Amino acid sequence: MRETAEQTLLKHYQRLGAQEVSNKAADDVVTIADTESEIMLAEELAKILPEAAIVGEEAAHADPAIFERLSDKLCWIIDPLDGTNNYAAGKPPFGILLALAQGGETVAGWIYDPLSGRLCTAHRGQGAWVNGERVSSGGSGKTPPIAAISLVFADKAKRAALLEHIAPHYTLVDIPRCAAEQYPRIGLGRNDVSLFERTLAWDHAAGVLFLNEAGGKAARPDGSAYRVDRHLEPGLIGAATPRLFDEMAERLTRMPS
Repeated sequence: MRETAEQTLLKHYQRLGAQEVSNKAADDVVTIADTESEIMLAEELAKILPEAAIVGEEAAHADPAIFERLSDKLCWIIDPLDGTNNYAAGKPPFGILLALAQGGETVAGWIYDPLSGRLCTAHRGQGAWVNGERVSSGGSGKTPPIAAISLVFADKAKRAALLEHIAPHYTLVDIPRCAAEQYPRIGLGRNDVSLFERTLAWDHAAGVLFLNEAGGKAARPDGSAYRVDRHLEPGLIGAATPRLFDEMAERLTRMPS
């Protein structure tokens, strides 16, 4: 991840030409750095586990049939440049997200910040680590709790309901538009809870595992586990503690649909 970041992301950072950035969808861009990073990561990961499928964000965008590999016995999941909109604008945060899934369940995850060198890692049942030191999630300790609520992919009615019925119970902070930053913010006590509408595997597989292994709770609003092979389903809560998760889940249950 470090080598890839140095040779692709940092090489192009704040040096992108107009022809090196294109629109993948409304409010969603892709850069030459995304493509180069994914190619390099895929090549190196294939050497580590040749038997594992590889699902990269850009490859799946080009060929949605690749999504079917998310339920394979072993599958690498790559977000070669998370926070591309930030990156293309020449500002942080952005990062690389990698996960290894087994039969649709994440068993290992890595979250790398190329600018700071922060590396968050988690293996199922083995805890969460930042730069080799074990971390425990306990929240900010603030009252009301600090929440980052993503409204980007919610429809108009749901946005209005969240702002009316959920927001007043929290101190709201801006979302970083980067899961590689949001999950560490929760696990390291900067934020207490976050809501996500879109839950694509490359954005969430590593972060969900990291937060759960740190002692927080990331799951669907009904409490069911996040699975990468069901990543097109909407709705996910990430919380610094199980209590904060339960409070948010209860409020969402009472929110008018």
